[in-house]
Amino acid sequence: MTNRINRKNQLLGLVLLAGLLGTAYECYQINKIGKVNRALLSGEVVSDESYPFHKKFSDAYQQGKTGHFKHAIQGFGQLLAPPKMQQEDTFAINQNLKSQIHFNIANNLFRSGLQRLVTAEGEIQEEAKFDYMQAKASYEHALKLNPNAQEAKFNLSLLLSVIPGNIKTVAQDPSGMEISNLPQGLP
Repeated sequence: MTNRINRKNQLLGLVLLAGLLGTAYECYQINKIGKVNRALLSGEVVSDESYPFHKKFSDAYQQGKTGHFKHAIQGFGQLLAPPKMQQEDTFAINQNLKSQIHFNIANNLFRSGLQRLVTAEGEIQEEAKFDYMQAKASYEHALKLNPNAQEAKFNLSLLLSVIPGNIKTVAQDPSGMEISNLPQGLP
């Protein structure tokens, strides 16, 4: 009888130990997630490698805050690219998050266009026109994904009030980077 009770106590002790280990692990995870959330809410760059999406998002946001609009646009654009299928990367982007990314891209394009100077004749430079048109398309895409995005509606109306009604622009290379030393136009 005592042998049977000792086995039950040992089994219950193992269950208790497993429960305590599981609780400690969950507390660690909650603390880790809390740090990432606090960094995101304060606008800091996430430094935890366990959250690559959040790290890239916060980095792109920080680039935009510091005035590096092209880098911010590239960073947000990379978030929209289909993720590489890795076992640890199971983060799925929903429609609202895609809308938020397009909204941030549009904001950076809009701010980039606002920083461009006007020409001597008082006209908007071509680069600013291009940025404005791209920002307009991004705001519209954000609203298509989330029609209730009030910030995107407001910023789009603000952008439309800045853009002249008869704006025309030539298509430009959005990357603005050369791949090699080869002249452009050659294979």
